[in-house]
Amino acid sequence: MSPAFSPSISLVTPSFNQAPFLGAALDSVLAQNYPALDYVVVDGGSTDGSRDIIATRAAQLAWWCSEPDAGMYDALNKGFAQTRGEIMGWLNSDDLLLPGALRSIGEIFAHFPEVMWLSSLTVSTWTTDGNWAGVSTLPGYARMAFLEGGYLPGGARHYAWIPQESTFWRRTLWEKSGSYLAASLKLAGDFELWGRFYQHAELVGTPAPLGGFRTHAAQKSRAIETYLDEARPALAAARLSAAHRPSLARCFLLRSHLADVPGLRGPCVCTYGYPARRVVADLTGGWRLEDYKFL
Repeated sequence: MSPAFSPSISLVTPSFNQAPFLGAALDSVLAQNYPALDYVVVDGGSTDGSRDIIATRAAQLAWWCSEPDAGMYDALNKGFAQTRGEIMGWLNSDDLLLPGALRSIGEIFAHFPEVMWLSSLTVSTWTTDGNWAGVSTLPGYARMAFLEGGYLPGGARHYAWIPQESTFWRRTLWEKSGSYLAASLKLAGDFELWGRFYQHAELVGTPAPLGGFRTHAAQKSRAIETYLDEARPALAAARLSAAHRPSLARCFLLRSHLADVPGLRGPCVCTYGYPARRVVADLTGGWRLEDYKFL
């Protein structure tokens, strides 16, 4: 079942000297032929041929530039300032959108006005040369799980990262959250933004695969300790803003793995599970919104 209309989707790709991957990233977006795409590319003044790669696709872009900037999050702020779409997100120049992702995103946001931001529960990865490397799944997203450190290593349970390349939000949420990414950060600007989003709305998951992460030797995300050095203060700020009080019983269950014992799991999830929502495909070809709990 198709939605009555296709909401406009603003997507930004920041890039700097990523010519080996840039064309594939851009084409993974453009090849979807989404009817209301507002696509912006911000290159940081690359010297490796990236400008030519973008220029050959310029007619399909809403705006692009190639000039020095102050880093990825500065580039994203510059790019988002040029957009007008109702739904927003970004795709890094070494990642990929999966076929049909924009249609799924558009349909979900069109059918469920209460969904303010959305991320896939299915995370795909690719090798350096673009071969599919595998897939993993997350049990869910919840504000309390975020505040209890569930999406960073070191919490009572690390579910995984919230996959930035598969996360999209309404412009109204962006505006409520300040309309910016923290340009002072080098790596964890996504996590800091999620903390501000969670002040206003719950993140909704979907099993529908949306984007994928390419692994290669030069990617910034390999500097995991630097990422954590930025993400941990952002998490502390989110906890302070929410006056967060952790559930000691839930933390004990997760750290002790009692919640994983087959006979105890059901009662533990029922009593201490994080309340979550997900949008799943139904047999009619449409979507339905489900409430559930996870640990």
